[in-house]
Amino acid sequence: MRVSVIGGGVITDEQRSRAEVVGRELAARGHTVVCGGRGGTMEAVCRGAKAERGTTIGILPGDQPDDANEYVDVAIATGLGHARNALVPLNGDAVIALTGGVGTLTEIGFAGIYDRPVVGLETHDISATDIDLETVDTPEAAVDAVEAALEGEA
Repeated sequence: MRVSVIGGGVITDEQRSRAEVVGRELAARGHTVVCGGRGGTMEAVCRGAKAERGTTIGILPGDQPDDANEYVDVAIATGLGHARNALVPLNGDAVIALTGGVGTLTEIGFAGIYDRPVVGLETHDISATDIDLETVDTPEAAVDAVEAALEGEA
């Protein structure tokens, strides 16, 4: 499956490490990573996926595919700026949300609109919404949860 991983563009070393583990775990299980294609969480998750020979897709806000981080296999330039946040969850079968700001929150919202399963790992508390966000404590549990959510739909 394709899993969209969302999170902040500016992150701590601990958050970077966690995102890399998520990328490695997804790739090790044969899943493709979809992300925003730039730095921070996006670069870390792609770096992790590439360490396991996984495939990565970056959906970029600008109009230059070369703006993608070096770990993106398929760079999709949109020229949409922040509006591209709608396309990141749309292109995944499920979403793993990591720590981030309002951009990450918009992607969680779009995941809800597109009825994508969302698993949160140290992300926003959206309990007041109608989005079914399952929260977990480890990268492995995040991948387990998106796999389980999609198996239930099959």
